[in-house]
Amino acid sequence: MKLEKSDRFPQPTGPVVQIIMDGVGIAPPGPGNAVAAAFTPTLDWLQRTCPFLSVAAHGTAVGLPSDDDMGNSEVGHNALGAGRVFDQGAKLVNRAIENGSLFEGDTWRALVTRCGDAATKLHFLGLLSDGNVHSHIDQLFALLDRAAADGVKALRVHPLLDGRDVGERSALLYIDQLEAKLGALRDLGVDAKVASGGGRMVTTMDRYEADWRIVERGWAAHVHGQAPHAFPSARAAVEALYAADPKATDQFLPAFVITGADGKPAGTIDDGDGVIFFNFRGDRAIEISRAFTEAGFSKFDRGRVPDVLYAGMMEYDGDLHIPPRYLVSPPAIAGTMGEHLADTGVTSFACAETQKYGHVTYFWNGNRSGRFSDALETYVEVPSDRVPFEQRPWMRSAEVCDELLAAIEGGRFQFIRANFANGDMVGHTGVFRSAAMAVEAVDLALSRLVPAVKKAGGVLVVTADHGNADEMFMTKKGKVELDAAGEPVPKTAHTLNPVMYLIYDPAGRWTVDTDVPAPGIGNNAASVLALLGLEAPEGYLPSLVKPA
Repeated sequence: MKLEKSDRFPQPTGPVVQIIMDGVGIAPPGPGNAVAAAFTPTLDWLQRTCPFLSVAAHGTAVGLPSDDDMGNSEVGHNALGAGRVFDQGAKLVNRAIENGSLFEGDTWRALVTRCGDAATKLHFLGLLSDGNVHSHIDQLFALLDRAAADGVKALRVHPLLDGRDVGERSALLYIDQLEAKLGALRDLGVDAKVASGGGRMVTTMDRYEADWRIVERGWAAHVHGQAPHAFPSARAAVEALYAADPKATDQFLPAFVITGADGKPAGTIDDGDGVIFFNFRGDRAIEISRAFTEAGFSKFDRGRVPDVLYAGMMEYDGDLHIPPRYLVSPPAIAGTMGEHLADTGVTSFACAETQKYGHVTYFWNGNRSGRFSDALETYVEVPSDRVPFEQRPWMRSAEVCDELLAAIEGGRFQFIRANFANGDMVGHTGVFRSAAMAVEAVDLALSRLVPAVKKAGGVLVVTADHGNADEMFMTKKGKVELDAAGEPVPKTAHTLNPVMYLIYDPAGRWTVDTDVPAPGIGNNAASVLALLGLEAPEGYLPSLVKPA
């Protein structure tokens, strides 16, 4: 739909430049707040001199089931780009389980029919935690229970360990719950076992093709029963890997397989089996889905490729239809800001490094791959480093900034957006000093962008998709938790804190609207459209900005 120019708003004299400081929330200064601890003269100056709001970026404000749910980059960028809030993965899956529609669908029926005799196995692969960012253990348990009730005789679970959206060494809590569930199913006569596993950051759950070796390791463990480590149980695996490296956290524990008394793997994936990847979030589900379903797959040598029926919890890429079979349909998001801008003839530019490139493009555009207009839109991906992020917390912020400066100075683009991944990716490592340096790197980029925006006659919008680096230590009753050595226990998960929504307009034409009820990042699209001098479509949440 072509948008109309507004006679209520000033017309732009330069580009609207939006910066998403990924994982940078607003929290009171304290021992775990790496954002507050960082040296950020540019952000400090912007907050002293520019109008800004604190806006919600978690829970119901981004379509999640409750306000106890952390925001994440996927739902955050959906909300930023869509202009409205849509029910998201966790909520959709919960509803489909509760009303039974998941189990009435063709994919579920095909899976349980295929795996209805003892010669075939139904495998469940995914992230084992209650973090509710990629998956939820309760959803896995509902699938296991129903599979048994529907007559599946052999169930195998391949848990990927979290330590990122939950406590960094909390795997045994979830392993014990899983083993209790499988034990109850065995009491009913079902052959139910854990088969393989590994930490999410080194096994299976790569994203954006950053490192296919991660997927290759998972394929070897899950499909072939091959891994550097073999153990009699998942608990034994985690305990032994902890003992081998007392500093190891769950997300980086190496791949392992579970073997029986005969030394053979407990559950390789074989011809005739069914496989469910039970994560609902798409970014770290796409590559393993491709390995199972893509004809002519060539990213690594898979060896034996079993003939299986593979299904995702959801369709992880709606344009490329990955995977072809899935249990729950993702939210249908049409009429995003990007689509409307293309229909209106507005030129736009999007940039991020690999770790967040999909967020500022695919998720921003409503879970849609590609551009709306090749003529009007330019997307630039800066390759991410392949080293632990705490070792190079500046990541590729300088290179992303270089691309932005070129886009601003080139004068072609009316709307420019970029994601700086540092606060989130380094925040997830749990290393406080590195997280502070990550925020400082983003601040340095902002110091380069501010004068460029001013020179171009533009407006700068600074916000975030959720918090992370603003809480780097675990707390209990307001006090920092300490480990046995008296050191703070790292927090690697996102936070429930609000984020900044700041407008830098050197011409002084714009301010923020403090009367908008329950402001959240879902209000962003109408705000950007207003800055572009355009009326927002009907149904969009109201703008957070107004003429000064």
